[in-house]
Amino acid sequence: EVHLVESGGGLVRAGGSLTLSCAASGFTFDDHAIAWFRQAPGKEREGISCIIRRDGRTNYGDSVKGRFTISSDNAKKAVYLQMNSLKPEDTAVYYCAAVSPWFGGPTLEPSVFGFWGQGTQVTVSS
Repeated sequence: EVHLVESGGGLVRAGGSLTLSCAASGFTFDDHAIAWFRQAPGKEREGISCIIRRDGRTNYGDSVKGRFTISSDNAKKAVYLQMNSLKPEDTAVYYCAAVSPWFGGPTLEPSVFGFWGQGTQVTVSS
């Protein structure tokens, strides 16, 4: 059973940086994708970034391109989201999600992902 645990959320001032971690374990297949989503109160879940673990292909949502970077450390079974130049509108609960097996590209469609973490709160103050 795939197990995902997020960490690293917190309170940061606008313009600051934060790194989220997703401890990902229990995969049966090497071909899988892990993504970050976020959801703010009253808003729909938004795809932030996705990485294909086997070859490192990535994808980013328009709202975070150039500011956020996703990476994977397969030896540590972890995926990270480096968030720079944070804005108040980045405030949300951030979720790690996985789909396995997955032979497509790095997708940001939430319905594709069958495994979800519990989420971690990120709050950006102005």
